[in-house]
Amino acid sequence: MDDDRISLAHGNGGRFMRELIDEVFAHHLGADDLDVRADAVPIALDGGEVMITTDGFTVQPLEFPGGDIGSLSVHGTTNDLAVAGARPMYLTLNAFIEEGLEIKQLDRIVASLAAAARESGVKVSAGDTKVLRRGEGGGLYLATTGVGIRLPGVRPALDLIEDGDILIISGTVGDHGTAVMLAREDFGLRGDLVSDAGPVMALTESLLRFDGLRFMRDPTRGGIASIAHEIQRATGFGVRFEATIPVREQVQSICDMLGYDPYYLACEGRVLAVVAPDQADEALAAWQALPTGQGAARIGRIVAGQSRVVMETELGGERFLEELEDDPLPRIC
Repeated sequence: MDDDRISLAHGNGGRFMRELIDEVFAHHLGADDLDVRADAVPIALDGGEVMITTDGFTVQPLEFPGGDIGSLSVHGTTNDLAVAGARPMYLTLNAFIEEGLEIKQLDRIVASLAAAARESGVKVSAGDTKVLRRGEGGGLYLATTGVGIRLPGVRPALDLIEDGDILIISGTVGDHGTAVMLAREDFGLRGDLVSDAGPVMALTESLLRFDGLRFMRDPTRGGIASIAHEIQRATGFGVRFEATIPVREQVQSICDMLGYDPYYLACEGRVLAVVAPDQADEALAAWQALPTGQGAARIGRIVAGQSRVVMETELGGERFLEELEDDPLPRIC
């Protein structure tokens, strides 16, 4: 057996599996926080309303500029709690490891996952590992469940959105999707662009004090265009994007070359918020005062009597952003 790579024996419940869990997962995640001997563990909550979310991650390549599947799994799950108005507290982790994966790479990814958990203020309190036969997986799949406590303040929801509300974004869009695409080198392209993957709790918690906050979402798969269609379907209102959406020049250039649209590409460390018009400027200023929100911008508005998602152009024209059908970049989160 190759001691440097995952084998089926690492998933059979015996010595190799125990050593893998002890030397990789428990080593980085903390033996005290992750009780590998227990079938269930207690968690301490603060008596508030408990919120829960779950997610799966299949990104290729497993490591990319600005992150990897490990840190992505933490940020993706904790950010879903954050945009719902909760503070993340605990995660569970399920790792589906393909036979043949280098143990050194797995160790790097779990170390990155542990660092992201510490940065996000969450503990990985339970987990499981499974080994898939060679050719049955993409090297490593991760599945996580997040638990948090809803914070005081506004409870953002789609049904709060009103005609005339303003859309703001916390930073440039399309960075993650483009960085992952470049890391694959499928098109012979290279660049120094890094993913925006990161925690968004500072952004979301800074808006909960505004009674004009309507809705928040992190624009992952499908990007901001898909969020706009979600809003349209739920409310019946139209969404008009202004020609002020921040897009990095690198991202726009690559999209122009390959026929992609940055508004459909994933972000993993951004927040799109819908805010009442009389509080939009103050909410935007609150974001711009944060390190993670310095590039925040107003990007559109909600309009009644129009059931489409429209992009206004710099030349004064407009075009429809249709609902996404084809997957522009498979396995980006």
